[in-house]
Amino acid sequence: MSQTKKKVAILTAGGHAPCLSAATGQLIVHYTQQCPDWEIICYRSGYKGLLLGQSYPVTPEVRAQAHLLKNYGGSAIGNSRVKLTNVKDAVKRGLIKEGQHPLEVAAAQLEKDGIDILHTVGGDDTNTTAADLAAHLQKHNYKLNVIGLPKTIDNDIIPIRQSLGADTAAEQGAKFFRNVVTELGASGRMLIVHEVMGRNCGWLTAATAREYQKSLAAQPWIPGLGVTKQRYSVHGLYIPEMALDIEAEAKRLKALMDQQGNINLFISEGAGLEEIIAELTASGQEVARDAFGHVRLDTINPGKWFAEQFAKKLGAEKVLVQKSGYFARSAPCNEADFKLIDACVLKAVECAKTGVTGLIGHDEERGNELRAIEFPRIKGGKAFDVTQPWFQDLLKEIGQPMTKVVHVKH
Repeated sequence: MSQTKKKVAILTAGGHAPCLSAATGQLIVHYTQQCPDWEIICYRSGYKGLLLGQSYPVTPEVRAQAHLLKNYGGSAIGNSRVKLTNVKDAVKRGLIKEGQHPLEVAAAQLEKDGIDILHTVGGDDTNTTAADLAAHLQKHNYKLNVIGLPKTIDNDIIPIRQSLGADTAAEQGAKFFRNVVTELGASGRMLIVHEVMGRNCGWLTAATAREYQKSLAAQPWIPGLGVTKQRYSVHGLYIPEMALDIEAEAKRLKALMDQQGNINLFISEGAGLEEIIAELTASGQEVARDAFGHVRLDTINPGKWFAEQFAKKLGAEKVLVQKSGYFARSAPCNEADFKLIDACVLKAVECAKTGVTGLIGHDEERGNELRAIEFPRIKGGKAFDVTQPWFQDLLKEIGQPMTKVVHVKH
């Protein structure tokens, strides 16, 4: 038995990633093994459940089955996008009443539930929101130990080396495109645009392309029927960190289209976003944003915009735009991610037992040490390093020249 009995709460928030259910399960597994007398609850649908006082008790039956959660995608306990400092949004959604402040309501609920340790599984918004909550409680003499786990398939949390679920998302995105690419035979001049998630960071698009190209290396080909690696390959890869000269790229790609009759493009949803927003604004359209002020990319349609830019220039007879985002982010974690999740969860439980607060991850600014990183140092929008050898090799493989490096944050 542990020396001091405590009560633990777990919540997941933000968009889905292939780590949420597994992280929830492993937290329950390791607490059950190390601190069997500690009570655990899971808030339903993230901060929404916290504000509404809705939670699942972790019963003996749940503890016995928690290890099975690694086989599930999504979040078994539910997610939501709620910013505890956005009063107007919380009132509008019925999460609090007029005159209330979400931070105060959440703090009161944690105090009412007797929570000593709060585990948040989410991206930079989720975990900085948790830090705001802990700071608010500290001002009111309530000790809450907040320990976050880094979730984002974009892999763009500063200073986290690798966020949970990102590796699986790249693998699944490649799997998705292995089916989609066969549409290249649906027309004599076919343009396929694969839109990949990634608001400010092109890592997922690049990693997905790398995984896809790896799969082609083991594929047998039938050149006599036009079934060649060149036709099935990625021909263009566009991410926020690289400037895009559409005219130069269109000239390069048209030569390929003329030669083989198809083009496959991988587009990060954040690539070209400034141009798209400017175009929409100039036409008088309103750009929708979420509770955190981020542009709602599902309303922007970057893949469609890129398809329209290239289709005419390439003389495409047919255009197909496909998005792998929900397919990739909703998968259960792969073995590599599970090992990373489990290592981070073990460190999180260790920190809970010793009273350490922070976001668990390999700290790039501290020699990649696995540790609880101080919340004030956590930021989103980490740019993908396009100078890495594997990415340079990827560009060479697909025949795309390296362009000027830019760093864009929206």
